[in-house]
Amino acid sequence: MNTPDLWVFAYGSLMWSPGFTHLEARSALLRGYHRAMCILSTHYRGCHAAPGLVLGLDRGGSCRGRAFRVDAAASAAVIAYLHEREMLTNAYDPRYLPVHLDDGRRVKAYGFVVRHDHPQYCGRLTPEESARLIRQGHGSRGPCRDYLANTIRHLEELGIREGPLHRLLALVDQGEGGGGHA
Repeated sequence: MNTPDLWVFAYGSLMWSPGFTHLEARSALLRGYHRAMCILSTHYRGCHAAPGLVLGLDRGGSCRGRAFRVDAAASAAVIAYLHEREMLTNAYDPRYLPVHLDDGRRVKAYGFVVRHDHPQYCGRLTPEESARLIRQGHGSRGPCRDYLANTIRHLEELGIREGPLHRLLALVDQGEGGGGHA
């Protein structure tokens, strides 16, 4: 039996730093979900006393990202790597998502959708509350403000303009103690 290759959908740092070998990378569109700063970060970009915010794939809208094709023989190892990287607190629900590739193909891609029942989910924050969390957040991988600015920069390099993230960064930088700059 011929096992098909694995596709992985990336909408955040996996887009520019996947950390695994792939056979192909394509621009991709996922409908029904959008990229949002909606997960409290208590490790990488914040701590329990002063959480930051990180990206999640939340319900509604659409999301431009990248899809990576992984050789079938490496699929189990890549999924294990992704779980180690992304499932630190189990804030995501890993699943296969229908994505449209830029060459017209439609594939099922492995991706991570935010869990609304997880205590770190905070998708109903006002922009001001989100900006406050981003300004205060500093974790093992640095300031949350730098994470947001770096995400925007990389998205732009890939030709993706993400207006809500740009507006959020402007609001972060308007506040006092905007933190370091990427």
